[in-house]
Formats: sequence, C-alpha cells, structure tokens
Amino acid sequence: MCGICGFVSKQKITLQQLKKMNDTMRHRGPDDSGEEIYPMKNGYHVGMAQRRLSIMDLSPLGHQPMHSPDGRVSVVYNGEIYNFRELREELKGYPFKSTCDTEVLIAAYLKWGIGCIGRFNGMFAICLYDREQEDVYLVRDRIGKKPLYYETEGGSLIFASELKPLMAREGFQKKIRREVLSRFLFQQYIQAPESIFENVYKLAPGSILKFHNGKADTWKYWDIGEVYRQMQKDPVTDYGQAKRELGELLKKSVALRMVSDVPLGAFLSGGYDSSLMTAIAQAHSREPVKTFSIGFWEEGYNEAKYAKKVAEYLGTSHTELYIDEKEMFGLVESIPQYYDEPFADSSQIPTMLVSRLAREKVTVALSGDGGDEFFCGYNIYENVRQAQMLDLAGSLVHGICNLPGFRQIGLERKLPFRVRVIAGNRDRETKTQFGAGNYVERANKMVLGEGLPCHFPIESAYGEDNWQICRMLLDMDTYLPGDILCKVDRASMKYSLEARCPVLDKDVMAYSFRLPHSFKYEKGNKKRILKDIAYEYIPRELLDRPKVGFGVPLDKWLRGPLKEQLLDMCNRDYLKKQGLFDAGYTADMIEEYVRTGDGGPATGANYSKLSWSFFTFQQWYQRYCTGV
Repeated sequence: MCGICGFVSKQKITLQQLKKMNDTMRHRGPDDSGEEIYPMKNGYHVGMAQRRLSIMDLSPLGHQPMHSPDGRVSVVYNGEIYNFRELREELKGYPFKSTCDTEVLIAAYLKWGIGCIGRFNGMFAICLYDREQEDVYLVRDRIGKKPLYYETEGGSLIFASELKPLMAREGFQKKIRREVLSRFLFQQYIQAPESIFENVYKLAPGSILKFHNGKADTWKYWDIGEVYRQMQKDPVTDYGQAKRELGELLKKSVALRMVSDVPLGAFLSGGYDSSLMTAIAQAHSREPVKTFSIGFWEEGYNEAKYAKKVAEYLGTSHTELYIDEKEMFGLVESIPQYYDEPFADSSQIPTMLVSRLAREKVTVALSGDGGDEFFCGYNIYENVRQAQMLDLAGSLVHGICNLPGFRQIGLERKLPFRVRVIAGNRDRETKTQFGAGNYVERANKMVLGEGLPCHFPIESAYGEDNWQICRMLLDMDTYLPGDILCKVDRASMKYSLEARCPVLDKDVMAYSFRLPHSFKYEKGNKKRILKDIAYEYIPRELLDRPKVGFGVPLDKWLRGPLKEQLLDMCNRDYLKKQGLFDAGYTADMIEEYVRTGDGGPATGANYSKLSWSFFTFQQWYQRYCTGV
C-alpha cells in the first residue's frame, strides 16, 4: 500500500518539484520514497514517484520506481496483487531479484502486454512506462479500491493517488468544477470520472488510460454491467452447490489476503460480513487473529458487545475501544487534510478511529466491505422491492394529481410523505433512487448555474427488470467505489494502515453474478447465502440482530458546537465573493435549519445531511482554495 504520483510533460518539472508532490502523501507511505525523471522522444519527460508502506519484501529490493532488467519498463504502483505467487510460477523465465508483487507486475507486462491486467487479482493503481513503445499506462483495479486522479493539460499528463500532489504542482489551477456541487451536496461524494477541479479526473474503476505522444485514450477492461450479463449466462441453480462453491472462494480470497510480511488483523463489527471474514481468517491461522472494534456509550449505536462475543467464540485476540462524542468530534477538523476532495459521509469519523486503533498493533486489516452491495444487505433494498410493488399504484396517483384542477391546487404535494415519494417516482432512469424530491430541489437551488443531476440517470443500461438487482448494480458502480471504498482508503491511510476486502476478490464478485437473486434475498431475508455460510462458523444467535452501523450526531453538532462556524460559512457576503452558491437561498436554508433542526423520520424535512455536505465542502475550500 502506497501513494504514487508523476507526469508525462514537455514542461520543465524538476526532481525537487516531483519530490514536493510526492511528500504530500507521506502518510500513505512512511517507510520509503523514490522519485525519478526520464527523457522521452518528442521533448517529453516522464516523472515517476512513490511513497512506500512496506507490506511484502521489506528489503530495499521493493523500492520504487522499479525497472525491468533491460530497462524497457518502469513502474510505480499502489496496492497488492494477491495472486502474484501463482503468476510468478508462469513467469519462471524472468530473472526475479525480489519476492514482491511489483516485480511480478513488470514480468507479466513483458510477457503478456497490457492485457496482463486481466490476470491480476487484487487492488491497484498503476503507472507503467514502456520505453520501447513510448507508451505510459495508468490502470485502476476492477472495483476502484485504490484511487487514481489524473490531469490532462496542454498535452501533458499528471497523475496521483490523491489530489494533494496535483495541488502541490507549480501552476496548478484550482478551478472548481461547478457542475458537481449539487450532486455532491445530495450524494455526499463525487463520482468518477469527475473530480472537484476542472481538468482533473478520477480514472474510473476497471479502466486503463494510455498516453502516447500527447494523446490520452481510456477504455474499460472490466465493467459491472457487462460482467453481470456474461455471468448470468452460466447460472448456478443448486443452492447447496452455490453455498459450497462460494464458501470455498471466500476461503481462498481470505487466505490470499493474509499473505503479508507485517502484522495482520481484522476489523470486527459483529455483523455478518466482518464476522464471516474474521471466522475464515481464524480458521486459516495458527495464531489468534488480532481483531478490532469501536464501541459507543450510547446503547442504541453500540455493536461492540456483539463483536466481543463473536471474538470470544472464535478465539481471536480482541481489542475494543469505547469512544464518546467528544472523541469523534475531535476529528472533524482533520477531515479535509486526509479527504483532500470534498467528502461528507460522516461514518468517516468512526472509520478513522477504528483504523487508528488497529494501527497500534497491525499494518494490514481485513474488512467486510462489499458484502452489502454484492449480496443484497442494505435496508434500502427492501424499500426498493416495496417501491416496485407499489409502482403501478403510484403511477395512477400521479396521473390523478396531474388532472386539471388537482394540479392547480398542488394535490400531490399535500399527500402523506411516503405516498408522495412513490407517486413522484416517474423517471425510468432513476426508479430505484426514489426519495423526497425537496432534497434534490434544495441541493440544486443552493448552487449557482446548471449542474449534473443529483441522481445517476443510468439504470436502463443494466437491462434489469428487478429493481433490487438494478439498485445493487448501481451501488456497485457508484456508492461502493465513490463513497465506501474512498472512505476506508483515506481513513486507513491516514494511519498508514492497509485495508483488504476479501468479498471484492475478482472471482468472488464474478461468482456472485452467477447466483439467482433468491439466493441473496428471499422473503425479507437479506444476504441469505452469506448468512448461511457464516452460520457454519458462528452460532446464529450471535449474529441475528438488526443492522446498526456507525452513528454520528450531525444534527446535534451542526446546531451546537459547529453552529457559529456553519453560520459563518453561509454568510451572504462570503458566499457572494465565493461565487459558487446562491447566497440568499443558501443562507436562508441553513439559518432555517439551525433554528428548527431535523423534522424526524418520514417527514422529508431532515436537512442535517445537506447542511453537513455544505459544511464539509466549505471546510475543504477554506483549507485548499482560500485566496484563489
């Protein structure tokens, strides 16, 4: 796990400037650093840099940039190729000097070309320079576990694992991409390929960028919708077979992710996913696996007691830390330092705390991320199923409300909240993304000018009639990489901790698409097959309970200790000078929210989420853009 950055440019960027860019990511790789610049044809130079967190082969032989023996290929790389030992067996003709996966990457490219990426099972962000072809490649893993930003400006390519190296480059233009702001306020993250800055993009998950002689071409080598459709052609229809084969794939995935030359542990919340990953890891290990949980003194949010019981049953070496609101609040100020693009999922705070706890004893931690998206675990999926059942009735109500006379009196707006949501859900491209329309309306009105739609209008591309499946695929494409994996990457990397996700193994993901949906969801039983596999390791009574999740008291904070700061951020004169938000509307909305607070469940009047998004954006802006 590391951070990488570099460039391909005719502009004069010195080694000292490259090192300055690289050192902004010291937290991602405190163990080693390397920066090199090479001449190309046509007046270009290639700069490559890496900050290293040593996981495999801790010796200097793992130093990057790394080169092939003949000097043809140079690589900087962030992540892990878990099947590197298997690949190494196929590459016996290569004169290996180290035991690290980076050298396997180089050998694989020399034998198979850029198509070697399809053989890699792992998480990675790669920059590879081929001197013979004069090509520079950027590559991102299938599901977007590892981040990779790039900028194309004036025939140049500049890239980095985070935005900080790009911002550290002399001449970088901090011009806000206005069209993403409304969607950010609503979604709380910025979806690839967009970024917060104009001319800067995220390389989309499962993508390759090829830069040759000033021109950049990108393509997908792995696509959620396409892989889903292909795997559906070869279904596994026997439940016993599916449970057995998925169980074996998970065992293999966990075993691959336990290969490490540094201490390894696991996040353990006590839920199905983290408990199953921990149970498999403990079954594979000769020693007690180190496990880590965060507890809350508020009983309604506390899962630590359940995690402790699971840990005791499995025999892990368990560490738990009970935190209070003050400890969580203490991290608010540090958010923009490590989330250097606006990000407003407040569970980033407890994720940082559990990462800090784990880093005291280990350098690598397993997590259960991906289980909800691939095996139908979120509560929203139950709501989506119900919405599909009520869609016809909603269409009739919507039609009646738009008859002459009823439309004039605004009948639809007077309906009960849940009826209003179903009746108003008429866009076929966003059927599974229903909700209170006033949140979208307010997000749009807060921002000056036209922007991207707050929802993702792409659902028909999946060709799936079952709304639950469609929403799961959408979440795999958007929420999982854009929010969940971004959150975990930045939170863990803040403490130089590598997080590994066995469910996001390429073979596990592909196999999940072969399963009938009833194996994942049946009569209200979400994550059916994962639960049944988990019960083979852990008694049902230790696992079966409602999902809780991390809780952050946003309404209390924004109307309490953060109140004055929030009101300063929406000062009308400040917003007019900033030129991004409608000063009058935004100030009125925030001031009203501070006075009244959230309306409560099923009211459509809970504005702490929008207000927190606004707060985190302004916090980020004041750190990086004040004076621009």
